[in-house]
Amino acid sequence: MAAKKDINPIIKQVLELGPTVAFFLIYLRLKEKTFEIAGAEYSGFIVATLVFIPILLAAMGVLWALTGKLSRMQIFTAFMVIFFGGLTAWFNDERFFKMKTTLVYGVFAVLLGIGLMRGRSYLAYVLGDVLPMRDEGWMILTRRLCGAFTGLAVANELVWRNMSTDLWVKIETFGFPILLMGFIMLQFGLLQAHMIDPDQDQG
Repeated sequence: MAAKKDINPIIKQVLELGPTVAFFLIYLRLKEKTFEIAGAEYSGFIVATLVFIPILLAAMGVLWALTGKLSRMQIFTAFMVIFFGGLTAWFNDERFFKMKTTLVYGVFAVLLGIGLMRGRSYLAYVLGDVLPMRDEGWMILTRRLCGAFTGLAVANELVWRNMSTDLWVKIETFGFPILLMGFIMLQFGLLQAHMIDPDQDQG
């Protein structure tokens, strides 16, 4: 097993967010074009999706080489991108890649929900080492995030089924991540009372 290593947080953010931004920029460049590949015509969206997959894998490879680890969430998301990106190209149907976002958020909601039904917080299992918080706080945060992921899954279905591809790409790239990050930051403020102070505990 590779040893875990710390890297510059800016580099880490670029490797984690860069592929999504690259997809957005490539889509903007190709969205009005069509490409003929092996006798079939593909839209700029589908070609951008195909280009996005190796960019994502390359970024994850560099991140793993630099840090010695990848989170379960990163691995799962990469698998979903590859799987649904492949279906998108195979069937020449952009709906598969759009549905990927619904399933990613939906799976996260289901996993958190299963933990809640068992009286456990799977978030604490994943983030407990970096975010010390009492069990009660983890359960509250898990319930709220489960609801947030469910809401994002439903929102994605509404967006891609009723709005243009161009608008969906913008919301997928910027809207959903900003909403989720803002929601999480707000929760940490509300849950400050449940945080554990390591120095206080040691005293």
